[in-house]
Amino acid sequence: MGKRAAALELAILGLLHDAPMHGYELRKQVNSLLGWGRAFSYGTLYPTLKDLVRRGHLAAEEAPDERGGSRSGKRARIVYRLTPEGKERFAELLSEAGPSSWDDDQFGVHFAFFARADAETRMRILVGRRSRLQERVEHFRAALSRARERLDAYTLELQRHGLESVEREVKWLDDLISAEQQTTNAREDDQPRDVTSRHDPGASAPGHSQEGERKA
Repeated sequence: MGKRAAALELAILGLLHDAPMHGYELRKQVNSLLGWGRAFSYGTLYPTLKDLVRRGHLAAEEAPDERGGSRSGKRARIVYRLTPEGKERFAELLSEAGPSSWDDDQFGVHFAFFARADAETRMRILVGRRSRLQERVEHFRAALSRARERLDAYTLELQRHGLESVEREVKWLDDLISAEQQTTNAREDDQPRDVTSRHDPGASAPGHSQEGERKA
């Protein structure tokens, strides 16, 4: 499965996790989630929906006419809902924190569903994404340094804009990682601590007393 297809599958399963949707509404939600630069057409969305139905991850049901009458002469509106197998598949995709989840095609979708991911997964994706972008920053800087004398003013400005955009995202990721670390530390501080190790284990042992030690 390609990165774009994997991102679309995760988006569909995640959006249907809370409530069923018909195809038209789902397409609007998917395009809103993935951004205008990667809008999906019906020709891309519906084959993916059919494949998810075939694999048992979605169930497709004909929606009743909102007026309670017949829909004769009109195409039936299909509503898609997540099956138990689909929920398991969503959880599986959501837990993936490897290099593919750091890429442009998938990071945004994973981030959109971070509230449902565990803290360790979130941290691995954020750190991985930051590492990927830091490499990109170094590439931008090196390319800009080499080509500075050969570029006209507008192309040079475009290169600078690209560099600044990536640097801003790295700063944003730094803030997110710091917030995640603070949340994790706060949770650890709230955990009850074992205080038994602070006491002398012999002090509460049966038959053990200072008087007994003196007699010995």
